[in-house]
Amino acid sequence: MSEKSVTNVCKHGSRRNWTKALLAGCMLVSAAGPWAGSQSWADTSSMIKPSGPAQRIPDFVELVKQVKPAVVSITSMIRSDAVEGEGGSMGMGGGGPFPFPFPFQMMPQPSKQLIEARGSGFVISADGYVVTNNHVVKGATKVTVTLDDGTTLPAKVVGRDGKTDLALLKVTPTQKLPFIELGESDDVQPGEWVIAVGNPYGLGGTVTAGIVSARGRDINEGPYDNFIQVDAPINRGNSGGPLFTQDGKVVGVNTAILSPSGGGSIGIGFAIPSDTVRSVVDQLRKTGHVVRGYLGVNAQVISPVMASALNLPAPAVAGAPPAGALVASVSQDSPAEKAGLKAEDVITEFNGQKISTPHDLAVRVAAVPPGTQVTIGFIRAGKAQTLTTKIGNLATATGDTGKASTAAGGQHLGIALAPLNRDTRQQLGLPQDAHGVVVSDVEAGSPADQAGIRPGDVIQSVGSQPVDAPKAAVGLIKTAMAAKKPLLLRILREGQSLFIAISPDGSTAGVPTDNNMGGDDDDN
Repeated sequence: MSEKSVTNVCKHGSRRNWTKALLAGCMLVSAAGPWAGSQSWADTSSMIKPSGPAQRIPDFVELVKQVKPAVVSITSMIRSDAVEGEGGSMGMGGGGPFPFPFPFQMMPQPSKQLIEARGSGFVISADGYVVTNNHVVKGATKVTVTLDDGTTLPAKVVGRDGKTDLALLKVTPTQKLPFIELGESDDVQPGEWVIAVGNPYGLGGTVTAGIVSARGRDINEGPYDNFIQVDAPINRGNSGGPLFTQDGKVVGVNTAILSPSGGGSIGIGFAIPSDTVRSVVDQLRKTGHVVRGYLGVNAQVISPVMASALNLPAPAVAGAPPAGALVASVSQDSPAEKAGLKAEDVITEFNGQKISTPHDLAVRVAAVPPGTQVTIGFIRAGKAQTLTTKIGNLATATGDTGKASTAAGGQHLGIALAPLNRDTRQQLGLPQDAHGVVVSDVEAGSPADQAGIRPGDVIQSVGSQPVDAPKAAVGLIKTAMAAKKPLLLRILREGQSLFIAISPDGSTAGVPTDNNMGGDDDDN
């Protein structure tokens, strides 16, 4: 090895010192390659030569350059009582891993009455309309928007929607602003690359990337949850920022994270789909508030035992959960009642879209403008049927919108029944025309007790047969048990209906009622 062929990066510069340098752990760089000139290492026939993958990780440099000018930072001066009153938690375990509102960056101010909150947003029109989260500006006395070039503009809150956590702002620019358009969130697929841009921890213009983990996530924060789950790092201050696909379209608004410690991202974030954003923002721009459709049914999830009792078709895939929304009750004078929907109907389609759960139905109905004619597919007594009705306005609906509790039954029910007379109706607060038999007692430890049936529940029907006397109810229950067929009970509790399915083997199946058309708009 010649001294010319070796450059020693350490202090040993002479040939006689190269061995000493090697032993000292220093790197030798040869013009002919590693260890060139060494006879014992000259054979490279078995050298590992890694090759890069045919498909490399996407490069987002050009995409970010193009979309970043439309992403803004938002600063709100929020009343402390508004933050404290926001309440709620999206938690899944101790410590509130889903702090809600989403943990935007908050800076304490000298005044005890105001808190400086920082979030993100994006421009959707050249004249200065900006989309962000409701919780970023709710209760704000002053809102400012900082553009990508550092320009800060005062912003007006055009409208807010608490149920989807969206807000629309308006700034008055001196020239046309660069803006970005909403894409189609229904086209986004799990595994697809997405990019989040925002203002985490006050660090404006931050870019993170990841993939779509899942769609249609219901995290039980609101009646219309339908989030896109992503693993792109999202942190405090990302609230309201856009989620891009590789074509530069916004497919979501970053809103929440799952963080068991209550700190930063662990790779589970949630974004509001752009299809929801488009519908809500269009209404906020026109009227400043959101109007939702109303059908007027309380619906519940269908268990396999219930599906058998209702004679529903078997799922296309063996072992798959039954699809549809079981109508537990229909509100008086509602669009559903006027169209002819009844308790025990199973809604399977809404305007041509498949309905798998009551939550699906809630999201679909709420998105339809009041006055729209819709087609509903349902199963009644094992037969598929369709009907049409005109969707109502949730804001003016007067039908009952409560929720029924989880309940179940068993082969040996362990209950005592009593007739429903005038005194009992009065004690239970029921109308005088209410029918059924009252559960007067529940045996401790019995299947009925374990299922949650309690004194005061009113059994209104066994199977599809209405009952008005304890003897009739007992007879129908015994007949069903003797035939070893699933038994379906309809129960009235606190003015709300729910179904309980009882399997021939004594197992129980009961589910909470999902009031898919209920709730008041807390902000509008």
